[in-house]
Amino acid sequence: MNLASNFPDDHTMHLLMQLLHEELGLPERKTLSLTTSINFDLGCNGADARHLMEALEEQFGIDLVDYDAYRYFQPEGFDVHLKRRAKGRGDKVLLTIGMLYQAVKVQRWDTKALEGISQTT
Repeated sequence: MNLASNFPDDHTMHLLMQLLHEELGLPERKTLSLTTSINFDLGCNGADARHLMEALEEQFGIDLVDYDAYRYFQPEGFDVHLKRRAKGRGDKVLLTIGMLYQAVKVQRWDTKALEGISQTT
């Protein structure tokens, strides 16, 4: 795995990258950066996305009270109730490694703050 030169080299990031590797498998030849998106660049969606976020919550104690899976990921399969709840949420927003890293550091999912970080990095 190749990491960008400005990639954080601390214990928290090592644990996060280990979790991403275990849950998603990380590409060997692609250079990963804080702006690498989990949903678009790494193709995480559906059950994989649900498992990843559950693992983040469990392993790092992140409060996901402000987290909305439909902002970032396609739902698993087809469910008429999910479709209704997801109405008006067509275009997905990037969910980056940097956003996950910041959420882990503060142990809270704050959509506005995290998406602001994503746009400035």
